[in-house]
Amino acid sequence: MLKLIVKNERSGPVRGFHPWVFSKALASLPEGIAPGEPVLLYDQSGNFLASGYFNSYGQITVRLWGQEEDEEVGIDFFARRIARALDTRRRYVERQGTNAYRLVNGENDLLPGLIIDKYGDYCVVQFHTRGIERWKEDIVNALEGTVNPRGIYERSDVAVRNFDALGPVKGVLRGDVPDILEIEENGLKFLVDVKEGQKTGFFLDQRDKRSTFMKYAPEKHVLNCFSYTGGFSVYAMAGGAKSVTSVDSSKRALDLARENIILNGFDPSHCEFICEDVKKYLRECTETFPAIILDPPAFIKDRKKKHEGLAGYRSINEMALRRLAPEGTLLTCSCSAHLSLNDFRFLLSEAGARTHRALTILEIYTHGIDHPQLLPFTEGEYLKAIFLRS
Repeated sequence: MLKLIVKNERSGPVRGFHPWVFSKALASLPEGIAPGEPVLLYDQSGNFLASGYFNSYGQITVRLWGQEEDEEVGIDFFARRIARALDTRRRYVERQGTNAYRLVNGENDLLPGLIIDKYGDYCVVQFHTRGIERWKEDIVNALEGTVNPRGIYERSDVAVRNFDALGPVKGVLRGDVPDILEIEENGLKFLVDVKEGQKTGFFLDQRDKRSTFMKYAPEKHVLNCFSYTGGFSVYAMAGGAKSVTSVDSSKRALDLARENIILNGFDPSHCEFICEDVKKYLRECTETFPAIILDPPAFIKDRKKKHEGLAGYRSINEMALRRLAPEGTLLTCSCSAHLSLNDFRFLLSEAGARTHRALTILEIYTHGIDHPQLLPFTEGEYLKAIFLRS
């Protein structure tokens, strides 16, 4: 196995198992290393530090996946990591009434660049890097042997693959995968479009936030902005909302949202589905709502566009606050990794000032248990959800 030397003054993050090793941390780097090739890292005194795979000759040179010096990489290697991740989810997430969750969360489950979402008897996988894609066959075989899903579908159509000059890849890898799957979450049912939907079909990272919102919904007229397939809308109705207005720019998503309302036995006449740009809707709407959900897509996808993204978040939250009834509840979210929680709080306070609303934080949420975070890997943080009272 290829051995690389880490400069002593740069070995701290590797010892702490930050999963990215940058090129400047290495004493030297041989030519001709293929992406995905297993490597062992040592300090300049010859002490073993960690194992990983060669990523590229760019900034992130090695991605870490182990602390064992003699661990052979192959099907058994990946099966052990998948089994470890599965055990955590089965202990803390999977229970009667919940059969969908993130099974492998990349670096945070010691499989950098790999995402696996479990939807009942099916799995959806994403390979984000050229290095992890090299091991696709072994990973799929390990997943099949460990989880034994009825089908495995690949959704490697994410923008992050552009960094490795990888094009989008989609398709069935094992078994037979229906176009639409039915899952359960906290006793509620949802139809999931794993082949064409956003991410891998469903926003699994909002499970706990959806459940929490139920206590703010009783007898309320709820506005769900960027509603997608109606996850929060279904939970609002389950929590006793009088009505729910779901707004999204995708008619396909709204059609599924309506089906999800009906699937759970709720009267669709108490629900409105508006296919429109959310910003346009909020600007033109004259109605106020006692409870609003604001869960937009990432406005800051590039660090260089942070200023523009901050303005976008500030603006959309200001518009939502103008539609929030007095003493109302706003659940506002950001999935931008380049926006810190403190910066999010500050821009929300600015939006409150512009709308003359004194805002109080009721609850703050980040990632769910099935989206664990390695302690030193702050770059992996992205989701922030704040329940506000005005």
